Amino acid sequence: MSTTGAIAHLTVKSPDQMQELGRRLAPLLRPGDLVLLTGELGAGKTTLTRGLGEGLGVRGAVTSPTFVIARVHPSLAGGPPLVHVDAYRLGGGLDEMEDLDLDVSLPESVVVVEWGEGKVEELSEDRLHVVIGRAVGSDGPAAAVESDRDEVAEVDDVREVTVTGFGARWADAGLPALETC
Repeated sequence: MSTTGAIAHLTVKSPDQMQELGRRLAPLLRPGDLVLLTGELGAGKTTLTRGLGEGLGVRGAVTSPTFVIARVHPSLAGGPPLVHVDAYRLGGGLDEMEDLDLDVSLPESVVVVEWGEGKVEELSEDRLHVVIGRAVGSDGPAAAVESDRDEVAEVDDVREVTVTGFGARWADAGLPALETC
């Protein structure tokens, strides 16, 4: 069982900030890194991955791979490719995902798996788990009554993000520095 390394807790107030978090996280990533993204539909998982792609300097627009299951974005900057997986429609664990050959591409790539919790942890003892949740009070009808439509949209965009590193790789990888940016 993997041990927990560093943890960072952040409040992200807009999709632009979520994408910026991805850009800030990208320099910490290297070939062989597995990143699991957890959050409800519309939480910002693909937006975060778009920022990771920008930060890694990969080719192609990073969009949700829901219907193709996985997309590979080669690096334009000599870094690792980004393998972006959406496991939402995959019900099984690692066995069902075996056809994607993630274990083959992991050593030379950064593999980001949306909806991967409980499905791909066995790929690596060293992994990063990003949990994105709505901020407390941002999803209740009381906010709509108290505010006009634009303000509700702003409140609705607020996310609490927890970035947790598992394994020795993440013990001192600079995750807490994400909180101060």
